[in-house]
Amino acid sequence: MKLKVLVDNNTSVGRYFSGEPGLSYYIEDGGQRILFDTGYSDLFMQNAAAFGIDLKAVDTIVLSHGHGDHTGGLKFLLECFNLSDKRLIAHPDAVSEKRHAGKQFGITVPLQTLASACQLILTKEPMRISEHLLFLGEIPQHYDFEKHEPLGECLREGGFVPDMMLDDSALVYESPRGLYIITGCTHSGICNMIRYARLVCGDTRVCGVVGGLHLLADNEQTRRTADFFIENGIDELYPCHCTCFMAKSAIHQRIPIHEVTVGTEIEL
Repeated sequence: MKLKVLVDNNTSVGRYFSGEPGLSYYIEDGGQRILFDTGYSDLFMQNAAAFGIDLKAVDTIVLSHGHGDHTGGLKFLLECFNLSDKRLIAHPDAVSEKRHAGKQFGITVPLQTLASACQLILTKEPMRISEHLLFLGEIPQHYDFEKHEPLGECLREGGFVPDMMLDDSALVYESPRGLYIITGCTHSGICNMIRYARLVCGDTRVCGVVGGLHLLADNEQTRRTADFFIENGIDELYPCHCTCFMAKSAIHQRIPIHEVTVGTEIEL
């Protein structure tokens, strides 16, 4: 499997590509080409072109969840490409209207438009999307230190309700050595995700994590997450996007982490 970072918050010296507060990955698994999230704007398309990546060849689009910094690029994708033969896989809440502090906070493409433009698959259940990659669906909550408060509101039948971000999911790559978790924001908690990935895949070996960890301080959750990684032998860490410097520093003091910026390529 090969993963290329099209969009991240961070850029680096020597890689003259733009970044933004969002996330988008291009993934190849065998003959399958997957676009995981679309960032906040059309930047993922600009960077893909600069990297020589043909987005027309993408087979499947996966949304980690429905926030605008992961779905904002969809409208540009729809404007520029024919997606009628492409699958778009997401949790049902990912395509629901979201708002926060009275402002639009989620996907900007109406559900009816998506349903007519591509092969829309909405699922709360795990789903295999290629030979070695699975979409986890809705993540059960287990660890008390990863409990989270609602962030804004989500539109359901009958009106808006507090958004517990049940749509926040991840991909799992099944390698010969064990599992890799590929995340967007990890509002669901990375330890919850890892626990569920083990159950779904029937494999207790977890090698690493790539993506946003939603750790925003050097606090109890960050420290207990690092404890969890160490206790479970998880030592290949590529934290990015919504993982702050202090959290990265706290983890790095215990487990060396890899730096991730726009243009980073990871081969597993």
